[in-house]
Amino acid sequence: MTQVTLTNVSKKYGDTAVLQGVDLHIADGEFVVLVGPSGCGKTTLLRMMCGLEEISGGELAIDGHVVNHLPPAQRGIAMVFQSYALYPHMTVFDNMGFGLKLHGADRAERKRRIESAAKALHIDHLLQRLPRELSGGQRQRVAIGRAIVRDPKLFLFDEPLSNLDASLRVKTRVELARLHRELKATMVYVTHDQVEAMTLGDKIVVMHEGRVQQAGSPVELYEQPANRFVATFIGSPAINLLPATVSALGDGAGETTLSLARGAQARARVETGALRIGQAVEIGIRPEHFKPAGEGAPEGVCFDGEVVLVEQLGESHLVYLRTDGGEELVMRGSALTRAKPGDRMRWCASAEALHVFDADGRAQRRLAAATQV
Repeated sequence: MTQVTLTNVSKKYGDTAVLQGVDLHIADGEFVVLVGPSGCGKTTLLRMMCGLEEISGGELAIDGHVVNHLPPAQRGIAMVFQSYALYPHMTVFDNMGFGLKLHGADRAERKRRIESAAKALHIDHLLQRLPRELSGGQRQRVAIGRAIVRDPKLFLFDEPLSNLDASLRVKTRVELARLHRELKATMVYVTHDQVEAMTLGDKIVVMHEGRVQQAGSPVELYEQPANRFVATFIGSPAINLLPATVSALGDGAGETTLSLARGAQARARVETGALRIGQAVEIGIRPEHFKPAGEGAPEGVCFDGEVVLVEQLGESHLVYLRTDGGEELVMRGSALTRAKPGDRMRWCASAEALHVFDADGRAQRRLAAATQV
């Protein structure tokens, strides 16, 4: 059992606060991804878990034991860095077994663990090579193998795929997910890539300016973002945002009426406890929730305008629309969608699909969809 609990954890460098009041629980066997823009504090938080950075305030507990002042070697943690950090004069076998050798494991035990880890990572044929004879993906797998052989309580990954090309990142990502299922180990993974976060994590922790903005499953963060930042960071292409004003609160169907630019109206199915008439808000609509009018499209909100760009993605298209109200919107259409620059089109989204954010960026919880969006 390996659980990690952070309680009101903070980090300061002089008067500069890097992390502020971080509360987080990581369950046994969970794959948790820390995600956020550069400078948000995610790598600092990982290094604090490992013991490479001191904790300025709060408590970090592993399996119920506070480890704030324990050195890294006594925490039972293995960390995989972005830079691989392999010894250039050692073979793959010796790189993977170096930590075991330092801890007094005999050669037979080292050989057993190394060969087992190498087989799981598909690098068992590379054990006698030097790092300079390996590709970037192979080097990263050696670094991961070096962590596996130690049989740690907790695996920490600091952007381990950022030096790989796009296709190799996808392949290595699949291998990491498989490895997690096989090892059933607790893993914490740092990335700035929200696609990696969505595909790898059991739980995603979105960070911004040293604070946790939201923690939850990929589906929860995508469908019920806690605030504007989470909504814009999670999802590609990014969510469309439009300024609006509350003109009528929820009716019998739970639909709140919102006024957009040039008198256009929208209806959103959201909880209205924190809203008031005349309040300035923002409406968020994900690109895939739009449908062209005439394709059975719901009409929580509709926009007429001119197509300015179409991006062909094979199974779908991204359609960029300049509306008659002056908004710039992006919609995702199916491969059957016929659109080309210069076309005039009408696109609609249902009331259930709309997100509503107040002036402070807080999301109003969406009500359960009455129909499939």
